[in-house]
Amino acid sequence: MTTLVTSTDYIKEHLTNLSYGSGFWQINIDTLIGSIILGGSFLAVFYFVAKHATSGVPSKLQSFVELIIEFINTQIHDTYHGKNQIMGPLALTIFVWVFLMNAMDLLPVDLFPVILRFFNIHLHFKVVPTTDPNLTLGLSISVFLLVIFYGLTIKGVKKASIEFVGRPFSIWLFPMNIFFKTVEGLAKPLSLGLRLFGNLYAGELIFILIALLPWWGQWMLGGPWVIFHVLIITIQAFIFMILTIIYLAMAEETH
Repeated sequence: MTTLVTSTDYIKEHLTNLSYGSGFWQINIDTLIGSIILGGSFLAVFYFVAKHATSGVPSKLQSFVELIIEFINTQIHDTYHGKNQIMGPLALTIFVWVFLMNAMDLLPVDLFPVILRFFNIHLHFKVVPTTDPNLTLGLSISVFLLVIFYGLTIKGVKKASIEFVGRPFSIWLFPMNIFFKTVEGLAKPLSLGLRLFGNLYAGELIFILIALLPWWGQWMLGGPWVIFHVLIITIQAFIFMILTIIYLAMAEETH
C-alpha cells in the first residue's frame, strides 16, 4: 500500500483525475486514455477474430466471441422488433466496451500509482473510466441523440411532432404533454449515465477503503468483494446495453 500522510490523502490520491484545464472546459486525460485504449483493444480483437474465423473447428477465442455475439443477438431478438441494421453492432459495442471499462475496477488500487512512481512520475491517474460521470453521461447522451434521430427518421418529423404534443393526453392538453415528454426524455439519459457512474464509483471507493485495512483484513474482505464485483460490472454493462435497445425500440414504435 502506498504510504501517505493520512487516510484522507490516500483516498483523494485514488479519486482524483489526471485533468487539463478547469471548470466546464476541464478534460480528464486519464478517462480519455483508458476508454480509447480499451475501445481500440476491443475493435482489434474482434477484427482479428473476424479475419481469421473458420467454419471448421473454431479456436477458443473465436468460440468466445461467437458466444458473446449470440448472446447479444438473443437480447435484440427478444426486445427489438424493428429492422434497424445498426442495432446489433451498437449493442455489441456498448456491452463489450462498457464491460471492459468496468473491469478495470478489478485491478489492484495501488498498481498504477506504484508503476508511475517507479518511473518517478507523480501524477493522478484513475484507471476506471466509468467512474467519471463525464464519460457515462457522454455515453447516455449519445444514446439519447440516437433515440431522437431514429425516431424522426422512421416516423418522420410531422408524425413525431404530433406524438410529442398529442401524447399521452389529448391534443388539447398539449402543454402538459410537452412537459411530460420533456421530463421523460431528459430522465432517460440522466438515469442511464448516473446509474452506471454511481455503481462503479461506489465499487471503486469500497476497494480503496479495503486497501486501507491491515493486510489480513484486505484478503478477508477483498476476496468476496472482488467475486461480487465481477457480477456488478457485468450487470451494469448488460443494463446499459438492454436499456439502449429498449429506448430505441420505444422511439421507433408507431402506435
